[in-house]
Amino acid sequence: MIALLLALGSSLAYGCADFLGGLGARKAHVLRTVMIAAPASLAVEIMLWPVLGASFSAGTLGWGAASGVASAAAFALLYKTLAIGPMNVLSPVTALVSAMLPVGVGLLQGEDLGAAGLVGLPLALAAVVMVSAGHGAGSARPSRTALLLALGAGAAIALQLIFLHQAPSDSGVAPLIVGRAVSSAVTLAAAGLMFRRLGSEKPAYAVSAAAGVLDSVANLLFLMAARSGDLAVVAVITALYPAGTVLLARSVLAERIHRSQLVGLGTAAVAVGLLALT
Repeated sequence: MIALLLALGSSLAYGCADFLGGLGARKAHVLRTVMIAAPASLAVEIMLWPVLGASFSAGTLGWGAASGVASAAAFALLYKTLAIGPMNVLSPVTALVSAMLPVGVGLLQGEDLGAAGLVGLPLALAAVVMVSAGHGAGSARPSRTALLLALGAGAAIALQLIFLHQAPSDSGVAPLIVGRAVSSAVTLAAAGLMFRRLGSEKPAYAVSAAAGVLDSVANLLFLMAARSGDLAVVAVITALYPAGTVLLARSVLAERIHRSQLVGLGTAAVAVGLLALT
């Protein structure tokens, strides 16, 4: 139950971080937003070091660095995917893949979900698709390139979560610090190489920093959930992060919540209840 609550918190934090990051990217080039968000995120994780501890063993360094590379790849592939569109088709694909791969890894590692879990898990995966799908998901067909990018983005997100889960359980926040340092270095290097293409617009500093802080909170809650529960359950609950983005968009931007998304939110509630019984 604790793992489930932590995973729900992680999902909500990821959704809020994505919403704020999207707002920041409207004001300036997305890499300018990340140039603020990444150091803010790293600063939070470093501040957590004295509180939660950190052990930088060889395994921690390896898995943490791998998660950082996967995180940077996920970011690049995701935004490239959404830039090509259509978003309302490709977003569910990305979310579903990011949930399915960790579920597969968890089951291969011998995790036993029980009868309730075997029903709740497919419902949660269906909810991921419905919550992240917008109006008219069947009205446009993505190109083969866009679909491959969406699959790649989902796989990269999944690998980030899997690598964090593989880090030693007694390493504290060390995997997060290493991963964020690596992903920040990769992203800042990319921004440096593309500096002339970033435009002159100044980023939304407060919004971008808040996105980075929330992303760190989401990573921490996921790591804690994965250490106290099954990866298969934790990953699919975390993949419901579009729900937070959808609800914030409705509250702040007055965007419409479509019928499929409402059904998805209801399905997610039922799935979470079933998974809690495991």
